[in-house]
Amino acid sequence: MEVGQVVKGKVVEILKFGANVELEDGEKAFIHISKIAPTYVRSVNDYLKVGQEVEGKILGKTRDGKWELTLKESSSNSNDEEKGKKSNSDFERKLAKFMKDSDRKHSEYRKRLDKKRGKKNRR
Repeated sequence: MEVGQVVKGKVVEILKFGANVELEDGEKAFIHISKIAPTYVRSVNDYLKVGQEVEGKILGKTRDGKWELTLKESSSNSNDEEKGKKSNSDFERKLAKFMKDSDRKHSEYRKRLDKKRGKKNRR
């Protein structure tokens, strides 16, 4: 096995911060909670169950010698990736609209402020 390879395995234990997986060849692997989905994961149990088959991409080895996996980049989670990309583009669209509105409001505020300062200076 090597980094970047997509492997299959079965979830054998759910932890507060991730899940332990037994790979098809019998080796042990670990999926950290931050590597389960492209969105925020509050609870591992919302995404994984003991006995569930998973397909993940190898990131490397953990300190205790297990393979470290990510489910974010595996082919079986392409729907989740598309959702993540869509929400990302939604966010960028909303941010662009916010910035445009903010610039407009700031410009209007500056004009009103300049008018007030102009009236004070004339007196």
